[in-house]
Amino acid sequence: MTLGEKLRFLRTVEGRLRGRDSEMTQQEISRAIEREVGVRISQSYLSQIERGIRPHLTNTSRMALARFFKVHPGYLVDDPEGFHTELTSDVRTLEDNLDLWLISGAEQFAGDPEVQDALLKLAKHPDTRRCMALIGAILDTPELVDRLLEVLA
Repeated sequence: MTLGEKLRFLRTVEGRLRGRDSEMTQQEISRAIEREVGVRISQSYLSQIERGIRPHLTNTSRMALARFFKVHPGYLVDDPEGFHTELTSDVRTLEDNLDLWLISGAEQFAGDPEVQDALLKLAKHPDTRRCMALIGAILDTPELVDRLLEVLA
């Protein structure tokens, strides 16, 4: 996946996480980054990245985008040819690996918005591992699962 494809995907994810049925526009992302992260990234810069005209980010832009989208800065590069998402680097922390794995899984569930949204929310949570452990504990108690499903339905 190219950097531009990843940025388009993250705009879609961010739109859904903010309760929208569509992606956030480049202009909306530009304004939100300035407001929420305090760094100015223009809409035209985002457009150049997405179209592949600007294949690399400055360090300032990479860090601002990573903070805004709550992804590891290393995610914001083109994947090397032959890259497989199931391979992970020893340099990343286990939490980062889990978040990247969940984001990758969300991409595969584009046809099921409910599952995709749940995976993305897990990946964006500050303590993904603890959330996964909580889900495991809930599943250990079938009556609790049934009750929670009743309440949430």
